[in-house]
This record gives sequence, structure tokens and C-alpha cells, in this order.
Amino acid sequence: MKIVLLSGGSGKRLWPLSNESRSKQFLKVLKNADGERESMVQRVWGQIARAGLSEHSYIATSKPQVDMIHSQLGSEIEVIVEPERRDTFPAIALAATYLYSVQGVSLNEAVVVMPVDPYVEESFFEKTKMLEQVLNESGADLALMGVKPTYPSEKYGYIVPEPGSQTDENYVNVHSFREKPREEEAAAMIEQAALWNCGVFAFKLDFIINILIANELPIQYDEMLKQYGKLPKNSFDYEIVEKSNHIVALPYEGDWKDLGTWNTLTEEIETPLIGKGIITDGSVNTHVINELDIPITLLNVSNVIVAASPDGILVSDKASSPLIKEVMKHSDQRPMYEERRWGRYRVLDYLKYPDGKEVLTKRICVAPGRNLSYQYHQLRDEVWTVVAGEGVMVLNGQSFIVKAGDVLTISKESLHSLRAETEMDIIEIQTGTELIEEDIVRLAFDWNEILQLCTV
Repeated sequence: MKIVLLSGGSGKRLWPLSNESRSKQFLKVLKNADGERESMVQRVWGQIARAGLSEHSYIATSKPQVDMIHSQLGSEIEVIVEPERRDTFPAIALAATYLYSVQGVSLNEAVVVMPVDPYVEESFFEKTKMLEQVLNESGADLALMGVKPTYPSEKYGYIVPEPGSQTDENYVNVHSFREKPREEEAAAMIEQAALWNCGVFAFKLDFIINILIANELPIQYDEMLKQYGKLPKNSFDYEIVEKSNHIVALPYEGDWKDLGTWNTLTEEIETPLIGKGIITDGSVNTHVINELDIPITLLNVSNVIVAASPDGILVSDKASSPLIKEVMKHSDQRPMYEERRWGRYRVLDYLKYPDGKEVLTKRICVAPGRNLSYQYHQLRDEVWTVVAGEGVMVLNGQSFIVKAGDVLTISKESLHSLRAETEMDIIEIQTGTELIEEDIVRLAFDWNEILQLCTV
């Protein structure tokens, strides 16, 4: 059995902490057993590992999230990268071709697809292991996992079983689906043993491969990458689930939550204050999450969320916080904070002058033993001031030691990289006419390869 974790999201639902590259699954606001802060994806990956499934698991994601995944989970994580963002059907089709043509997975093997960020107990992943058995016993096209509801929620989709379809094998035949019904409809469906749809489903690999063949779509991974833009930009539910003839569902009894909005996420955050600030005793059910260096103080304000990051500041009544996705849907602001495989950066200041010249100031932190790619820029010059730490700089084929107090000038087209011996803090000032993250031409990532290029 293989597991494909879908890591998507536009980063709008938990703005301003989330953005295009740091979607909600990467926010380090939960606590692990050791009391350390962790993200949803770190929590889920730890649960998968403890269930003995990590060696058979892959993460399907878009380019902006790759560095974040490697930063939080390690570089050994196997990632299937979409060449462009489309929807869940193209992402799953790409993953299927990767398993089939690159990994050589048997067409008879079960593939489980799930979100990368469910908030669940350990038993959830033990139950997941049963999906392969359910597929074999039922002969179904798809086997879903459904959560037994604890109340008639209007926020979730429902799996409605065939009447009296419960079997000795504990799975049910699926009659239909209902998306976010009214409370009274939800209560009636629960009486009919309906389940919350938690977005977990399984199929035999040949099921998807045969669908691709029937639709004259590639089944080789390299060719799928080339033709990815031709795939219908639709959900897997629309393209596959709604057209499948035989679907079964495996009921799961246990805690499950979608921490997709500020009001649901704060229910699982143990402390009301993260970061600098003060919340007075008269503030009830209030949370402050502050990533800025300036304090936030709340005096007798209840039932609100205040979130602050370099991307912006949100102040919202908790019940209204889900509206932020709609409010921000047309925003194209560049991320002001990102985690990368080598460390992280934060934008400190940005100016655009009347003549079109732009100046952007960043604080960059490079983790010990990590290195930037060997790269150059076509549109900007940079000046680096090393504030703390020590490392090795490569500039136009020459390598040398850099340490706190050093100032480096990197003109456009200059080949450069940096490896941190100890944690390094650098203030970077960019100047040019178009300061965008896409203005990076990367030549190599591995440090030993970079050093070899310098000796050529």
C-alpha cells in the first residue's frame, strides 16, 4: 500500500500567517509531546512514521511548497511536484504516473490519498491500513474513510450509505454525497448512518491508470509533466468519484478535525498568546499569535483572534474569521516570510521610487550545515551584511570564509552561494527594477557539486 499526501492550499484561510508558500499545514502553532511547537504537517508525518507507513508515503505538492516541506520534514522526503497548480484530479493523476512509471509500483497495489493536515488520533492511521483489505473484499472502484459524526455539522461534507448496507466486513456501500448541508438536513442524514467525508480514499493503481488510458492521457511520468497543462482543472471528486459505479466507505470512530479556519485552529492551541504581547484577564476566548518584534496588547477583548506577521495584521471576531479567505481571494501580495530548505527569510522593508527603482531589505537566517543554491540574478544587485555566524562564500568561482561584520557586494549575473558553518544571520539589500523571487537561475544545489563547479 502506498500513501499520497496532498499538500495544497492558497494560503488565504489563515492569513496573515499563511501565504502561497506557507499554507496552514506549515504553521508551527501546535505542541508535540515534548512541549515543542510543531506544524500540522510535522504532526501528521510523525503519526504516519509511528504507524510504520512513512517509507511508503509521498507528498504531492506545488513548486512554492517544496522548500517548506524539506525544511520541516527533511530532504529525504519523497515529493511529487506539480509543474503548475491545477486541482486535485491532475495532482492525483500525476502521482499515479509517478508510482507506475518511476517507482514501478504494481498495478494491483492499493494507493491511499489523503490531505496532508488532518487533526486526528494515532488510531486514524491504523484504520487507514484497512482500506487495502476493504478494496480487496468489496471489489469497489474506490474505498473511502468516513468519520462517524459527533454532531450535525454544517461545515463538512457527508457520505450517505445505501440503506441497510452495513456488512460483516464493517464497510458500507455508498449511495450519495452531500456537501455542507443545513443543520436539520445533517441531523436527518446522521440518523441514516451518514459519515463525515474526511477526504481519504483508496483505489487500485490500475483504476486510475486505465482512466488515463481511456481519456488518451499519458501514463508515463515524464510525458505527464509535459502535458500537465492539458489536464482538466477539476477536483478528483468531480472527475472520478461522481462517475464511479461502486464506492464503499470504512467508518472511523475517533477524533477528527479540519483545522482550516482561525476559530477551529485556536481550539487546539494551548496558550492564548504566542509571541510578544499581553492579554488581560478580562479577555475570554481570545488568542494572539504575533510573529512581529513589536508587542500586541489586548485589554478586555473577548472572542477574537489577532494574528500578526510580516504579511499583515488580522483582527477578527472568531466567528467571522472564516470570511478572510473571501476577503483576500484577489490579493496577489508577495510572501513576506518564507521557510526554505536552507533556513528562512523575512522581508523587513520594501520601497518603490517614482523612477521605477525598487529596494527590498531582507533578514536571512541560514541553518548550520545548510547552503544556498549556486545561483545568479538577472534583474538585481545585492549587498549582504553578515550580522552573526560564520560560513563559506562562493562568488564567481572563488571560495572564502565570511563572518560577522563582513559586507559582500553581489552584482547581477554574479555566480554565488553560501554554506553556514554556524547559524548565520544576514541582512540583504536588493536593488533593481523588478525584485521578484523568480529572478533566480539555479545551477546546483549540492555543496560538493558547487565546489566542483568552482574548480572547473
